[in-house]
Amino acid sequence: MSDIPLVPPLKCQGIKTKLVAPIRQIADSRRFSRWIEPFCGSCVVALNVQPRVALLADTNVHIIQLYQEIQRGVITPAKVRSFLVSEGDKLRSLGEPYYYEVRARFNELPNSLDFLFLNRSCFNGIIRFNRKGKFNTPYGHKPERFAQAYVTKITNQVARIAKVIAAAEDWIFEVADFRETLSKANPGDFVYADPPYAGRHVDYFNSWSDADEDALSQRLAALKCDFILSTWHSNEFRTNEAIQRAWGGTDFQIRTQEHFYHVGPSEDRRHPMIEAFISNFALSESEERIQSVQQSSLFA
Repeated sequence: MSDIPLVPPLKCQGIKTKLVAPIRQIADSRRFSRWIEPFCGSCVVALNVQPRVALLADTNVHIIQLYQEIQRGVITPAKVRSFLVSEGDKLRSLGEPYYYEVRARFNELPNSLDFLFLNRSCFNGIIRFNRKGKFNTPYGHKPERFAQAYVTKITNQVARIAKVIAAAEDWIFEVADFRETLSKANPGDFVYADPPYAGRHVDYFNSWSDADEDALSQRLAALKCDFILSTWHSNEFRTNEAIQRAWGGTDFQIRTQEHFYHVGPSEDRRHPMIEAFISNFALSESEERIQSVQQSSLFA
């Protein structure tokens, strides 16, 4: 497989595109019968790991519906191209009012094509919903967004993930809370958990609290199979104290890697983030892209 990561058709805040190489390297070093993600999000990790069997869950019904429809052939690259060309022409002609027309249409009667259009034309590609479950990300102010090359790029991304899903033995996409998903994990499975960042603002689809963070860590620690938890470790301003609280024991391995978390509105507000990989098994010293961190110095 190429070292260049495959990119999914959805943009999501916190997407792990730049971290899939070390995650895939870890996964390739383990033997497992089924890959499980309780927070599959954009599905960028599964797209690049490409397990034979997978359970990919999320609470965001719109993400799951899109991938289910791609899997069933309801959403095809040809349909995506035709829709984005048509809607892109309207956006180019009518501008901002048309974006809000589509957003209102989606919130009244959600469908996957409108969701994809909004995701690609909203502000900074941020998937955000209010407490009533309504998509509320504002317009991205790019009426020329759906140029031919951009539509082709998205169409190719849909085609690529459709091909990966079709080649797999059995991928299941389901709407579920992480507690339900983790209850299905068996010995021999492998869990990759990428929850909303603890201690940071989240309104991706559901809220994420300290209680959720604690519940997740307890359920992961009790698993009878391998897991990796991916979460933020620190940036130049803050440190994630939840890591020490939940994972400060000797039974878990903590590794870190720097990357950029691209959700700021401008380049000067996009800062490097240290990502933590926490596992219940020893990571190989040959994994050169992930630097070992001594737990005693994590919060010095």
